[in-house]
Amino acid sequence: MSSVSDILIAPSILSADFAALGEAVSAIDRAGADYIHIDVMDGHYVPNITIGSSVVKALRPHSKKPFDVHLMISPVDLFLEDFAAAGADIITIHPEAGAHFHRTLQTIKALGKKAGIALNPGTPVSILENVMDLVDLVLVMTVNPGFGGQSFIPLFGKIKAVRDLIAVTDHPVDLEVDGGVNIETAKLVRAAGANVLVAGTAVFKEGASGYEKNIRALRGHPV
Repeated sequence: MSSVSDILIAPSILSADFAALGEAVSAIDRAGADYIHIDVMDGHYVPNITIGSSVVKALRPHSKKPFDVHLMISPVDLFLEDFAAAGADIITIHPEAGAHFHRTLQTIKALGKKAGIALNPGTPVSILENVMDLVDLVLVMTVNPGFGGQSFIPLFGKIKAVRDLIAVTDHPVDLEVDGGVNIETAKLVRAAGANVLVAGTAVFKEGASGYEKNIRALRGHPV
């Protein structure tokens, strides 16, 4: 179980006001966010369309916190350079989103960025075994990707299995969980070994006045 001081919070701007994204990013930065989680969806790999690299570039001046960019797009390789140039610090891809995801991870590293790999609920942990030397972050999806506000899928055994794999990896790897994370489920995923929590609705639901309180609660501080 990760201690409160080890927990990083990555608010997902998918739940922010899209008419004022710059202001939202600045506000969650000031409120204590550790990463800014940016969900990129293409209407092909997932049944929704969000934003592209030009929006990431426009948001970059609004925060110095790491941009944690989750690419739910296919084919993903065509856009890696664009998102790297736009200001992504971590680029997370799905193994199903390209023919050779080992090569995709190599490309992300060659661009000077941290490389993440996302596991959908139906994607087995075993897919990580031959790529962990290239991975800086493993994202366990506790919903099927595509929309915010979905119900949490209790994949605690999967989270623990990823934590066990990270324990025998010879470099630091973040274990991130995304999907239905709120104050109640955050306790459970922290106990299972996650150290980065992505939350959209749970951070943004009350507007800017609630950001700091909500981030502290997700981290495990008393409210």
